[in-house]
Amino acid sequence: MDVQRSALDGVLIFTPKKFTDARGTFWETYNHRLMHQAGVPTEWKQDNTSVSFKNVIRGIHYQITHPQGKLIRVTHGAVFDVAVDLRRSSSTFGRHISMELSEENGIMLWIPPGFGHGFAALTDRAGFAYKVSEDYSPSGERTILWNDPTLAIPWPVSEQDAILSAKDQQGTRFDEAEVFP
Repeated sequence: MDVQRSALDGVLIFTPKKFTDARGTFWETYNHRLMHQAGVPTEWKQDNTSVSFKNVIRGIHYQITHPQGKLIRVTHGAVFDVAVDLRRSSSTFGRHISMELSEENGIMLWIPPGFGHGFAALTDRAGFAYKVSEDYSPSGERTILWNDPTLAIPWPVSEQDAILSAKDQQGTRFDEAEVFP
């Protein structure tokens, strides 16, 4: 598995080596030794899976108390994935990275605590799996508006086509959001 640093300090990109033959494809999605060497947690509190339909946008979510690191990947279909640096002390505070994660490319991201995360489903059905480093804390959960003009994320879904939960429709503007020191 290849490990690369992203433009945001702490966010890592993992690209697996894929092995394909007449039976299908195999690739490694987790390796304790490699993750440990890369500085990614090797003890997880929870594994989560979601399935979203095309144009569903989830996020931008984070927990201000019990902040979670996330090791994320797509199990089927494709998503446009976004990580936003919410650490005020960081030189990349308020900046984001975005990329397509898919069943085809197998790319995984490590998004450490202190970041917001969101994604948009690009295919009719997109399966999303992630490990989290801390327990879910409903009272600490926060949401920033997915289409916040300050963040200027180039979502590949128009505002009129976006399918959002009530929570995501009522997210906070970035300049008013509670962030990390």
